[in-house]
Amino acid sequence: MGLRIVMLGAPGAGKGTQAVRMAQEMGIPHISTGDIFRKNLREGTPLGTQVQGYLNSGALVPDQLTCDIVADRLQQADCANGYILDGFPRSLPQAEMLTRFLAGRGEKIEAAVNIDVPDEEIVGRLSARRSDPDTGAVYNLKFNPPPPEIADKLIQREDDKPETVQARLKTYHETTEPIIAYYGEQGVLLNVPGSNAGPDEIYRRILDVLPA
Repeated sequence: MGLRIVMLGAPGAGKGTQAVRMAQEMGIPHISTGDIFRKNLREGTPLGTQVQGYLNSGALVPDQLTCDIVADRLQQADCANGYILDGFPRSLPQAEMLTRFLAGRGEKIEAAVNIDVPDEEIVGRLSARRSDPDTGAVYNLKFNPPPPEIADKLIQREDDKPETVQARLKTYHETTEPIIAYYGEQGVLLNVPGSNAGPDEIYRRILDVLPA
């Protein structure tokens, strides 16, 4: 039996990268709410139509609808032996809804992995990101520099500019950070230092603390 895992951490902490690798090596699904939203929008499902309505109006997708979409995904057969949730829950109400949904199935989150990186390092990481407008490839001037021949055409996305990153971090601290304490109270929180280390070292740190 695999584990039911929630990935936590600020934007740019590296939780998506780690979640994908963990899922591949553990043989369980990596479930990203962003991917689910895009799939439902692409396929024009009833849930996708509801999401589109909120996106068109510029409003946030409500917690209940987000939870309904995730609950639908968690009931699929490939989730029977565990999964890794990435990007959900994003707020305390979502975390509480997830707990209630799983309890109704006799299940629970067994590990909440929090990759802990200081704000100033997050700002440095994200503001060093550059994207290739032709291929969509993402580089980092510090950790993953682009080939010299394409360096001049790379762009910095609006949400990677320092002032935007600061705003994203403010939202994270206000809305998402309370989830860390919530899972701490449930006894499943695993804090992993994500500072001054490459992806391989952080992955090793995660494996060191995951329950057997």
